[in-house]
Amino acid sequence: MSLITETWKTYLDSYSNLEPSLLGGAQLSWLQKLRHKALDDFISLGLPTTKEENWKYTSVRSLAESQFTSVSPTAFPLEQISRYQQYFFEEDSFFHLVFLDGYFISELSNIKELPPGAVIDSLSHGLNSQEEKIREVLTSTDSSQSFTVLNTAFLAEGTYFYLPTKTVVSKPVHLLFITSNQKETVATHLRNLIILEPESELSIVEHYIGLDENVYFTNTVTHALLSRGAKLEHIKLQEESKKSFHISTIEVQQQEDSQFISRNIALGGQLARTDIYSVLAGQGAHTSLDGLYLLNGVRHVDNHTQISHEQSHTTSKEYYKGILNDKSCAVFNGRVVVHPNTQKVDAQQANHNLLLSKDSEIDTKPELEIYADDVKCTHGATVGQLDKNQIFYLRTRGIPEELAYQLLITAFSEEVVDKIPFISIRKHIKSQINAQFLLEK
Repeated sequence: MSLITETWKTYLDSYSNLEPSLLGGAQLSWLQKLRHKALDDFISLGLPTTKEENWKYTSVRSLAESQFTSVSPTAFPLEQISRYQQYFFEEDSFFHLVFLDGYFISELSNIKELPPGAVIDSLSHGLNSQEEKIREVLTSTDSSQSFTVLNTAFLAEGTYFYLPTKTVVSKPVHLLFITSNQKETVATHLRNLIILEPESELSIVEHYIGLDENVYFTNTVTHALLSRGAKLEHIKLQEESKKSFHISTIEVQQQEDSQFISRNIALGGQLARTDIYSVLAGQGAHTSLDGLYLLNGVRHVDNHTQISHEQSHTTSKEYYKGILNDKSCAVFNGRVVVHPNTQKVDAQQANHNLLLSKDSEIDTKPELEIYADDVKCTHGATVGQLDKNQIFYLRTRGIPEELAYQLLITAFSEEVVDKIPFISIRKHIKSQINAQFLLEK
């Protein structure tokens, strides 16, 4: 039985009024039909419940009982430019694509001097020049996932990347998605499409922030298609407000010798979930998934990953770490699938967690599903507390107790943070760790 509450029925009933402001409006019949079908699919599926295996440890009841609205685009007040530029990472040189409450803000965005043939723009602008490529990706969307079809139904904006063969973008692209302090409980549904032709390279920082403590809902889907020898470095930095809901789905298709490098950092949100699906469909393809989740209060963060080795001679490495305090709860479910007749696969997976209070909780489930013989696959998980002997050792060296705790927490997180190649982002994450975990003992 599908879960759709009365408050969500009201939101769904507003669809006809919202449709003119959605992507393509009524001008593109194929997109309008796609949205209508997705809306029907969502009504049939409903929101997931804990009776479903993939949602066993994460209840969306609080999301289901919240009333949301979607806003229409408005003129951006130029006098507020400096207010939002403070969220740029100035120590490193980035291109910027900025979105406010789900809509593209050209006044804050800066994409200049791209290589010949490269397209980096909002999804609505991309439709003007590359409609067929975008149509091909959107019409192949998975219709079995509730939040993905909801995203398709209410899709209003997003980003579009297309790099021709052997194109390397000289600077990383900072995608800044801001939810403002509007009075309404806003829902935004964003779609990021990334198409990399053979031997092209791109680095992206997908960054979500909330400016106030209002309740709001961010539902985002990212598709990446990596051709032969292409490389995508993808950093997701989630800093939503404490009362927000954040659902993110990342789907990656990899051809031979391609590389997908993911750094997934979760710092905010009342309820946050990220699903990453990586399909290694060509020999020599490599996936690297690293993640760090930091929780306090009563927050809940869920990370689900699935790496599918569909071809021989493919490799993957996954390394997730969590730090939990107060009454927070986290879920990690990492699944590696090695398909039949797929040999010489090397897959490594690990999840390590640090519980700072007796009331914090982690449900961790690393999984290997292997249908081949000549493979090398490992997985494991650990859950522990700060080592009192290490704290005592540091205190005997004259280090105050609070600083000793801080040093150990920082050391635990740095294995993931220090892999991020941008100094400004590393500094920012470390400052957030210090702010969140000045412990009461």
